[in-house]
Amino acid sequence: MGFKCGIVGLPNVGKSTLFNALTQTAAAEAANYPFCTIEPNVGEVGVPDERLEKLAAIAKSAQIIATRLTFVDIAGLVKGASKGEGLGNQFLSHIREVDAVAYVLRCFKDDDVTHVEGRIDPLADAETVETELMLADMESLERRRATIEKKAKTGEKEAKAQLALIDKALDLLRAGKPARHAELTPEEAPAYAALQLLTAKPVLYVCNVDEASAAAGNAYSRAVEGKAKAEGAGCIVISAKIEAEFASLPEQDRGEFLKDLGLAEPGLNRLIRAGYKLLDLVTFFTAGPKEARAWTVTRGTKAPQAAGAIHTDFEKGFIRAETIAYDDYVGLGGEAGAKDAGKMRLEGKDYVVKDGDVMHFRFAN
Repeated sequence: MGFKCGIVGLPNVGKSTLFNALTQTAAAEAANYPFCTIEPNVGEVGVPDERLEKLAAIAKSAQIIATRLTFVDIAGLVKGASKGEGLGNQFLSHIREVDAVAYVLRCFKDDDVTHVEGRIDPLADAETVETELMLADMESLERRRATIEKKAKTGEKEAKAQLALIDKALDLLRAGKPARHAELTPEEAPAYAALQLLTAKPVLYVCNVDEASAAAGNAYSRAVEGKAKAEGAGCIVISAKIEAEFASLPEQDRGEFLKDLGLAEPGLNRLIRAGYKLLDLVTFFTAGPKEARAWTVTRGTKAPQAAGAIHTDFEKGFIRAETIAYDDYVGLGGEAGAKDAGKMRLEGKDYVVKDGDVMHFRFAN
């Protein structure tokens, strides 16, 4: 897996410019990280990871396969989108299955680009977007509730549990709070996630700033950062304009371009890192002559479930995981060197996968 990120925002905040720039950046990179368009509003990119390149060189891998990030770009939302205003409501269903939602907020002044509300206020924009998503969630739940209630009245245990979760979410939404604020037990969490509520997703605020503010941000982005911190949400500062320019440059000119702007890396990398942090994801690797490949799992995933990310048969027949820490693999020249130095570990079913582990799974057919 990689992860799916829905991109939402009001019209004219730079959302589509950013989406196009990020996916073009990936398209313009080496073939190791290809970009493909699945639908007009969906872009898939390979997650750049220098570690993968090093592993491939050591293992003499014929192919490099990065883990994937999917962007789902939603038409600009406006007030009333949940009731059919504008185009956004037609596409809300596309983000019900994403892992996180990025709210692109306008944090720049530009007289040539009209704001739909006639003012620059990223906090108010965030509230407008979230309100429309909450209204859409309420409508979805209210439609489903009657059917579930009928089943619950017959004594169906699963329906009773589902009804309780629906009511928990509706109570929050009617109070003007997003569904992600629900207090859930570990047992309730999977069923709550299955409701596919838009406002139950973790949120990443993307502050789209002018070029001069790309490195340090500005007063608008700092206000959003404060909001994100208070909510426990993610937040990054990015300039869609700069990302668009970066995407159009030849590979050899990109480093100097970023350096001149005081930026250490392109926005795509920062967005990916923020998404991984928000979702608490880690990457493990498999490496051999055929391919070097990155795999993404949630932190805390045990070895059999990590094996299952590769193939369900690997999880079912899991025996052990031959595991080498990334630094040991690189420092000792690969699998043979690590094994000779006693750095290859045989891990069992209770082993929790760590970021950077290079793994080879043994399983019974």
